[in-house]
Amino acid sequence: MLDLRTVRENPEAVRNALTRRHQPDLLTEVDRLLELDQSWRETTVRRDGLRNEQNTVSREIGRLKREKQEATDVIARMQQVAQEVRELDDQLRDARGQIDSILLMLPNIPHESVPDGASEDDNVIVKHWGDRPEFDFEPRAHWDLGEGLGILDIERGGKISGRGFAVYKGQGARLQRALISFMLDIHTTEHGYTEIWPPALVNRQSMIGTGQIPKFEDDMYRLAPGAGDDADGDETRDLFLIPTAEVPVTNLHAEEILDADDLPICYAAYTPCFRREAGAAGRDTRGIQRVHQFDKVEMVKFTSAETSYDEHESLLANAEAIIQRLGIPYRVSLMCAGDLDFKGAKQYDVEIWAAGQERWLEVSSVSNFIDFQARRANIRYRPDTEARPEFVHTLNGSGVALPRLVISLLENYQQADGTVRVPEALRPYFGSDVIT
Repeated sequence: MLDLRTVRENPEAVRNALTRRHQPDLLTEVDRLLELDQSWRETTVRRDGLRNEQNTVSREIGRLKREKQEATDVIARMQQVAQEVRELDDQLRDARGQIDSILLMLPNIPHESVPDGASEDDNVIVKHWGDRPEFDFEPRAHWDLGEGLGILDIERGGKISGRGFAVYKGQGARLQRALISFMLDIHTTEHGYTEIWPPALVNRQSMIGTGQIPKFEDDMYRLAPGAGDDADGDETRDLFLIPTAEVPVTNLHAEEILDADDLPICYAAYTPCFRREAGAAGRDTRGIQRVHQFDKVEMVKFTSAETSYDEHESLLANAEAIIQRLGIPYRVSLMCAGDLDFKGAKQYDVEIWAAGQERWLEVSSVSNFIDFQARRANIRYRPDTEARPEFVHTLNGSGVALPRLVISLLENYQQADGTVRVPEALRPYFGSDVIT
């Protein structure tokens, strides 16, 4: 969430950010926000003046009673002032609610290093790594490989859950488990992350805190209202299946003040992820490229403002390390302002090569949200014992996501006989050199 003071004192910076993001429809919301803010501040002054009058009149009533003088008129005036205060308090609550609603819908301000552009076509490729594999046979796509090996069953996934779900069988299920353990081990033992195993259901405030709702609420899976109470009587009527571990892990420190000496705090978590929008636009619906449920290892950082962009580069390097260990060619794109995530101030996308389809697949988004999420979730730190608390900067990146990693492994490491070699770094986890 943007700082209201920033919008108030530098509205042109916010308007310029919306223009860079190609969201002119929100410019009128900035104007409405400024009007509401002005009205809210003026009403606050009037309300506070009346409260001061209440205090004065209250003391006057006490004096008149002590002196046994008539206080009827003064009491009537006090009742009138009290009613006016209540009415102004109602106006302030309404105005504040409208202000907060607008702030929750305004995107983050892109960093100055983010390139201009309207869409993914304007993203800037900043790095290539590895050579694309060459074959002396016609490489096949993962859906043919998976079916031939008996490790992937999309038809039965659709039967039990609907389109956008898949079943991994035998060595396919083992491959998923091996990749998750492999990634977590690297992030925790080499990159210094603390492993977290969070809930897969979160409450509405957690989703607001990281910016998934209200803007993207229609893309989320939500428990039906009235789903019931748990054994302790706590309501569970407004819970959401997580779209990413970013949500529960970031909210671990919601409403907390952290110690500066503990920063940066680095967490890594494996979770299943659930997204309703997958395949909704008719893109990439074959195979497991766009699915409603998938597995992912996520990295989350809490940093100071001074170090967040250095930590952003480090986070990117941590995601790259996974792909390099697996020997998969990839490229890194710096997202343009028009393709930047709603919450992000700066974002890299890591795309891996899928030889069977001859295309790049995004497998990790690495984002610096600066204080955008921290304001929504109220996550602060105290620079020193005497200082006032400041908002932390939050960052996250996939480290990395399945199933596109599985797609790339199958298609890049396939052999003429339909089997698939297992990358050397993964063999201790998978227990074999080849998927047969």
